[in-house]
Formats: sequence, structure tokens, C-alpha cells
Amino acid sequence: MCIEEKIKTFGGKVTELINKKCLARQEVKEMFSQVLLNEQPELQQGAFLAALVAKGETLDEIAGTWEAIYEFDTVKAKPTVPQPLVENCGTGMDGLKTFNISTAASIVAAAGGVFMAKHGARAITSRCGAVDILEAVGVDVECEAEIVKKSIERAGIGIFNGMSPNIHPALARILSQIRFGTTLNIAASLANPALPRYGVRGVYAKELVEPVAQIMKEIGYKRAIVVHGLDEDEGQGMDEASINGESIIAELEDGKVTTYKINPEDFGIRRANYQEIMASSLEEEVKRFLALLSGKEDGPRQEIVCLNAALVFYLFDQDKDLKKNYIKAKEILGSGQAMFKLKQWVKEQN
Repeated sequence: MCIEEKIKTFGGKVTELINKKCLARQEVKEMFSQVLLNEQPELQQGAFLAALVAKGETLDEIAGTWEAIYEFDTVKAKPTVPQPLVENCGTGMDGLKTFNISTAASIVAAAGGVFMAKHGARAITSRCGAVDILEAVGVDVECEAEIVKKSIERAGIGIFNGMSPNIHPALARILSQIRFGTTLNIAASLANPALPRYGVRGVYAKELVEPVAQIMKEIGYKRAIVVHGLDEDEGQGMDEASINGESIIAELEDGKVTTYKINPEDFGIRRANYQEIMASSLEEEVKRFLALLSGKEDGPRQEIVCLNAALVFYLFDQDKDLKKNYIKAKEILGSGQAMFKLKQWVKEQN
């Protein structure tokens, strides 16, 4: 197919998306591979991403995007560890700009013996992304995948920077040019170089909870928890388990997806308000992040981190009682083990 014909065909598919027509998985994989390989004009690439998210992505469309990213634009890394790898992250794009809960929760989980293979990004729609805060505390977030692999093996935790050309060469180009949420918030975050089969994933809308769990099943996850937390006072949601209201969960186990809800009261947590977990400047967030990991900050920030770490412990079968896992996470934070784990991480991923 000549270049002009390829551009015309691509544009025709964009028009179909604008007209709310859903595309097949293979169609989207082909289109996104052309975006990754920079075979389309940038205007058409942007139109494609915007049309997909405006229409509302189907499971096949997200899976096709993930397949293209993992196949054509992911530097693979397979850590050698004695147990399955786990990841946890949020999609961003939610209405509430909370502090970076999942990053702190992953450190608590690693301190509790779980091997964490994180895959994160700098802030696009949030105030402080995982990569931003980890860079500020000394983790080398621009390193090659091999260094991340060794960090996971030696420290039990590492992060692949989803916006780095060392991890996703083409995605780095795309993400550097956009400041709005797209299908990439879901599909690209799933393109973890280590390809873990256990994961806790926060999503920005309650309508995505079960579909994303189905997508994770489709692409090979053995166990997964997908969560969307509500802030009932604000009338909005977050891509984390919430202490401001109920959390909607879809759990994948043995090839089946079940949905249920949890509430802060289930864990003896007093419901907080948004201001207590809201993000501020990066400088302020770093101070509070280190205080939290050192066991010097309690209250709502500690509680929401422990709740989300509890989901990781639960997922990994350390204990089927979520409340016991929540208490375990609090003990880890209070003992200083989380700060020790961060120091190990900084030493190894550097």
C-alpha cells in the first residue's frame, strides 16, 4: 500500500470512530502500530487518540492498543525472582488529584515481601506522577530496563518509566506531546516490560472496573484487582481504593471476574475528606512521602496507603482477610521497614 493510500485508509477509520463505530482488535492494533512507527502524520495520530477516548473504548480496542505497544514498542525484561511478580498502578485521569498513593503502597508491599514490578509515568493529568516523586527521592527513573530488572531481583522493587525512550521508544515521543488522558492510560500502563501476571490497578471511572479486569484476563493475568474509589462529598472518584467513600472492586481469579464493594468502616477507618489526601507541590509531597514511609505521619494519608497495600497482600494470598492485611501494612509503616526498603531501592536502581 502506498503512503497516500495508507493515510487515506487510516483517516477513514478515524472517521468511523468519530461516528461512534467500534473497531476490531486487529484493526486497532494495525492503526496503533502505525502511530508507534510514526507512519502517519501527527495530526492524524492525535485525531486517532482523541476519537478513541471520545467514543469510549471497547475491550477489543484497548486490547489491540496494548498488543501493539507490547509487541512493537516495549523493551522486555524478565527478572529472576523466587515468586510471581506483582504490579500496582493507577490510570490517572480521575477527577480527584490525590497524592501518589500507589507508589507508597508498593513500597509497603515490597517491605512485606512482595516482589513489585512497577510501570509508571510522569504526571500528565495529575499533579505528581510516580516517576516524578521517585526521581525526587533518588531513584534513577531514566535508566535502562536491565537496571530495573536487577533492582527488582535485589531490592524486591523497581519501576519501568513508561515515558522513557529506554523502555518505550515511540511512546516516549507520543506522551511528550500530549497533556490529555487517552486509551494509553490503560493500554500503555499494562505494557509492563516484566509482564507480571498479578496486578492491582486503579481506574478513573467506575464503568471501567469490570471491563479492565476482563482485559487483564484477556492478556494473560492470573489474578488481578481493579478498583475505583469514591469521594461521596466531592461526588467524584479516584483510581485508588478510597477512605472517603466506598470502593468498587472487580477481582479476577481462576479465570472468573467477580465484583463487590468495600467501605472504610470495614477496616475501622474514619471517613476522610478530600483535603486530607489532596496532592500539593512536588517539594511538599516529597517531604510528606518520606515522613509517611518513616512512620512519622499517621491519619488519613497513612490509612489510605495501608488500605491500598492491603489489596496487594490480599492479591498475593498472604492472607485472605483484608483487614488483617491492612493491619500488617500499618505495622510495616510504623516499624520503619518501608523507609529501609526505599533506601534499598535507591541503591539498586541507580
